[in-house]
Amino acid sequence: MPRSDETRAAFAAFLRSRRARLSPADVGLPEGVRRRVVGLRREEVAQLAGVGLTWYTWLEQGRPIAASAQVVSAIARALRLSDDERDHLFALADLPVPDRDSRPCVGAAHLDLLEKLLPYPAAVQTARFDIRAYNRSYRHLFGDLDQMPAERRNCAVLLFTDTEWQRAHVDLDHAQRRIAARLRAAFGRHHDEPAWQRFIAELEELSPRFAELWRLGDVGGERAATKHLVHARVGELNLEMSSLWLDDALGSRVVWFSPRDAATADRLERLAAERPDEALISAVA
Repeated sequence: MPRSDETRAAFAAFLRSRRARLSPADVGLPEGVRRRVVGLRREEVAQLAGVGLTWYTWLEQGRPIAASAQVVSAIARALRLSDDERDHLFALADLPVPDRDSRPCVGAAHLDLLEKLLPYPAAVQTARFDIRAYNRSYRHLFGDLDQMPAERRNCAVLLFTDTEWQRAHVDLDHAQRRIAARLRAAFGRHHDEPAWQRFIAELEELSPRFAELWRLGDVGGERAATKHLVHARVGELNLEMSSLWLDDALGSRVVWFSPRDAATADRLERLAAERPDEALISAVA
């Protein structure tokens, strides 16, 4: 769909504002003499990006021309845009926002929080349900996460493909429907991202049940929920599952399970104390 005049004008204004904030020294160019413009010149940005001056000038003027993802990426690099600024530029260009460079979404403060939540099972997850870090109770809630390859440590993948995770859920159908609906809601915010597209396609291939639920198109939110589990060693667990976003931009949240009765509280204490020689916290490298 062609971009509107208003969007083209916003794209052009954003380019001009980012160009104005850079000096030649910022990008390794000589200052020269008799510089009358604030920031870089248009020809300097065009040179750094490897695009024609006329083409770049038209973009800054908001002309009705289409810029490819390669051109926008090159301009973003030339202007030293942050990830957020680059994503904004792609959105204004009506282009799919590219994947961000892989970077940690778990810091020391997050690991400290997971430890403080013991004996409650707690983990740091992404919007796609990748499990990035967890405490000892969460590690053994459905099996032993440390024994699984890092790429399989994903709640949706495990709930649809792992028999140990499935046996633990008293109402497996409800749990699978809920996580598929939550994935659908998250996918709506990331549908242009190749990594998300690959993830959904691979999960559909791995699990006919997921493919069936995905086709239904149900959407669910992040609200707290009850979870009824049967643990192989400590028995029944009646839990309240809650989550709190740590960084919405990076897509990381902490998820924890609190007991809904005294018996469950006692069993969580036992679960956390079962293996005192093991680390309190595990994190995916």
